[in-house]
Amino acid sequence: MVEFSPLAPATLASGDRQIFRISPLIRLTLLLLYLALMGPLPFLAQVTQSDVSPQLMAAGIGLGGLGLYGALGQRVEVDDQGIRVTYPAWIRWLFRGGWQLPWREAQALKPRSTGQGGIVYYFVGANQQVYLLPMRVAGFAQLVQLVETYTGIDTQDVKPLAQPWMYFILLGFTLLLLLVDAWTITTALQMA
Repeated sequence: MVEFSPLAPATLASGDRQIFRISPLIRLTLLLLYLALMGPLPFLAQVTQSDVSPQLMAAGIGLGGLGLYGALGQRVEVDDQGIRVTYPAWIRWLFRGGWQLPWREAQALKPRSTGQGGIVYYFVGANQQVYLLPMRVAGFAQLVQLVETYTGIDTQDVKPLAQPWMYFILLGFTLLLLLVDAWTITTALQMA
């Protein structure tokens, strides 16, 4: 593992690679939110005698959860040659394997506003193709420091899309929703 100092430029020795994974807080929050939103549906389908089989619904929810888990397995690999975004091998086929950009081809880092009012950043490659900078990784400040070191692009204004306190609030509400779900499922099973 490479240590970074905020005062010294971040660099990696030739052949070294730094790996950035999606923040554990974000992964936990999103997986629990999925469970809270989808978990009660098979039980409610059973109680309401829905046309959709509860077993089929549970299987679909399980597949969706597996896909979400795979998407949250995204990782960013940085070395002295470039940056690469990849997914776990078992789900890579679904996400087209990610992308890779050599540092020498990175021409700019362009901001774009999102529909929710946030700002995301895209690398512009030599062929004018754009690559989304992953912003929900643990160690984002280190990642941005490496980008600036290897590309010379000014990253002073690049900030994470969401702050940790936002995910703590979402996690709190998700836990409350899970409590409501437990009550809903218990009630549904008693009615069956």
